[in-house]
Amino acid sequence: MNKYFIEGRIEPGFIAGQIQAHESKTDIGGHSIFLGQVRSDEVGGKKVKKINYTAYEEMAEKEISKIRESIFGKYNLRCLHVFHSLGEIKAGEISFFVFGSMSHRKGLFEAIEETVELIKKDVPIWKKEIFE
Repeated sequence: MNKYFIEGRIEPGFIAGQIQAHESKTDIGGHSIFLGQVRSDEVGGKKVKKINYTAYEEMAEKEISKIRESIFGKYNLRCLHVFHSLGEIKAGEISFFVFGSMSHRKGLFEAIEETVELIKKDVPIWKKEIFE
């Protein structure tokens, strides 16, 4: 695993471990999480079975780092973690995980939403739908 990318799906145990690791951080009063899950959409009469994610990893790492820095500065976060899957992810599996923490909840939801939107818009991550 590199800084922001995980090969394959994001396991529920990994998500739980990230949350548990914050128990010792007693200056945090609120956490917010976004989980992106692969949908089994119907496209042109065919159902999506899985999605293959690829990225220009070096550039993507830099872009995610820039986004994180800007969000930290704007919202006074204590923690902001971003993980995205690469490779084939089946419908129903988690492929995108954003986890943020602050002393108080005010602004936290906006920070997570803005992080997700900026990553979707600015980071060179591509998906190819694979049909049944």
